[in-house]
Amino acid sequence: MGIACMALIANLQYGWTLFVNPMEAKNHWGLTSIQLAFSIFVVVETWLVPVEGWLVDKFGPRPVIAGGAVLAGLGWVINSMAGSLPQLYLGAVVCGLGAGCVYGTCVGNALKWFPDRRGLAAGLTAAGFGAGAAVTVIPIATMIQAAGYEQTFLYFGIGQGLCIFVIALFMVKPVLPKGVVAASRLVMTKVDYTTTQMVRTPVFWLTYVMFVAVAAGGLMATAQIGPIAKDYGLAKMPMSLFGMAALPLLTLTLAIDNLANGFTRPLCGFISDRLGRENTMLVVFVGEGVALLGLMKFGHDPYLFMTFAALVFLCWGEIFSIFPALVADTYGVKFAAANAGTMYTAKGTAALLVPLASAMSAGGNWDRVLIAAAAIAIVAGVSAKLFLAPMRRRCIEQANARGSAA
Repeated sequence: MGIACMALIANLQYGWTLFVNPMEAKNHWGLTSIQLAFSIFVVVETWLVPVEGWLVDKFGPRPVIAGGAVLAGLGWVINSMAGSLPQLYLGAVVCGLGAGCVYGTCVGNALKWFPDRRGLAAGLTAAGFGAGAAVTVIPIATMIQAAGYEQTFLYFGIGQGLCIFVIALFMVKPVLPKGVVAASRLVMTKVDYTTTQMVRTPVFWLTYVMFVAVAAGGLMATAQIGPIAKDYGLAKMPMSLFGMAALPLLTLTLAIDNLANGFTRPLCGFISDRLGRENTMLVVFVGEGVALLGLMKFGHDPYLFMTFAALVFLCWGEIFSIFPALVADTYGVKFAAANAGTMYTAKGTAALLVPLASAMSAGGNWDRVLIAAAAIAIVAGVSAKLFLAPMRRRCIEQANARGSAA
């Protein structure tokens, strides 16, 4: 049920890039101004998740997801009627509130239901958000061409909101028997931290900075892949794979990217359950940096553009499984929804850099953006292994020792 809810809000973020150029062509608001709506959406979606997580910990998932369904649908209805930038930004705020209610609830619920497989559980749940748009990106692109972006916002918004609301009625709050200890080969805390206690630890802030660093590159790709393809002269090029009917390169790329973004979340979550969170982070964060550099160097070739764009998403999406699992490992499961939601605000912080990418790429020069994002991702991967891993182990061991003594 959680995966299905996540898939139904995926278009709010991953389908956005399809609407950017049509809105600019009709309204002439400027790409930077339009992309500010994307940043507003992500900021609202992420920064209010701690509050929504607290509501989940207190009242359970059903009312929070139901409220999110109403807001998610209403946000796209507002977008369909927006005749000015302030109205578009209002739609972004409402969409962000709805998406945050659904996202924070479903991930927090997964962490509580499966304490011995947190990486996999969070990854499968987050995969719904990462890959859900792959199913609808082609119908959305087709409807935009046929009926305009306003009608597409309206009908998809109402349909998605109704479906989430119905599913919310079946969501159940997990109740774990007392005295049960999760069986895992990873080092885990036996102490449950409140959110206030968590944010006082240095480990939290190092982890937060790393989340921001890696998320920034992926969000730039998510929001800007359409404009990048357009500036490279590839967006409308007809492409066909495996005997499929020819589609515009941008549409096909987005479908593949969303599949890669969803697939990596349970895969890397599963791997991190076995090899460790920081070891997995080292490999995939460095991989994201290499993929961003490859997109810069070879992206003018249509097939290599699709390949490296998919690799960027493959090496980025896993942050939404690894970081929630790492938070629950380090700070306990009792307040997992609120704590994971607080860490998730790093995505909102990273979103503030998306309009900066538009400004840096003035004139169609994306090299500076891609090089900066690649360097940050590689540094974050190395830092995870060299600095975060020993700090986090000491933090857990000291907390467990204090708990045993008490």
